[in-house]
Amino acid sequence: MSNPIPLAARILKVNHAGEQGAVSIYAGQILMARLTAKGLVAQLESFKSHEERHRAIFLAELTRRGVRRCKSYWLCAIGGYGLGVLTGLLGARAIAQTTLAVERVVLRHLQQQMVQLKDDAAALAAVVAIIGEEQEHHDLAAGHVQTGGPWARLLETTVSAATESVIWLGMRI
Repeated sequence: MSNPIPLAARILKVNHAGEQGAVSIYAGQILMARLTAKGLVAQLESFKSHEERHRAIFLAELTRRGVRRCKSYWLCAIGGYGLGVLTGLLGARAIAQTTLAVERVVLRHLQQQMVQLKDDAAALAAVVAIIGEEQEHHDLAAGHVQTGGPWARLLETTVSAATESVIWLGMRI
């Protein structure tokens, strides 16, 4: 059975929920980084403010279209906060590895969305508006990640799979 909500609206809903997840990840990481990675707190606060702005961009577009937020919104919020607290407890490398894993998935999806949304200028503009900052988060996190062993690969694989799963679920509910 196909989803009756237009593709652009589903993408915007999932992106909005994903931005809530990102805000929550950073909130949890900031809380714990005050103990485990003080040198990253300012950067995490900056990233969180970017994600709050991204969330507002998608919310504004959903509101303009009269579309309700994604059913996965609270899953993203709660799961993101838990992930943020856990990786924040593990320290700077885990924080950076998590950001890198999430942003790799997000950037790949945003690139796909630019093609999918070519006929919807407003939705495309919302996606394009956030790509630069998402790329910045990726690149700065990559600078903190050292070539990892099995633990780093496990964390990256787990976070990437969880991110992909939430996006997949959000597009279907």
